Amino acid sequence: MRRIDALGIVLGIFIIGGLAYLGLQLVGLDGQQAGIWSQALLVIGLIGWVASYGWRAVGKNMTYHQQREDYEQAFFQKRLDELSPEELAKIQAEIEQERQTQTE
Repeated sequence: MRRIDALGIVLGIFIIGGLAYLGLQLVGLDGQQAGIWSQALLVIGLIGWVASYGWRAVGKNMTYHQQREDYEQAFFQKRLDELSPEELAKIQAEIEQERQTQTE
């Protein structure tokens, strides 16, 4: 995330908080109550965002993990493509031999 993106998000949250405050005042709450409820809504939103971040981090469903998996797959595919047919047959024979010893 770029710095300008982070600043845009902060500005957006600030504007949403102000709009929530004004909206609550239009509904009929006084200034103090509207301020408390708008802050409560922002805190609940923040807790929800942190919870979703934690859920993605625990589930390894984040951009970093996906990029790393894609890189590893491309790396191993490139290495596999570089192998000669004889080397590939030798590796396949070794894998088959390991499978047979594990099933016994």
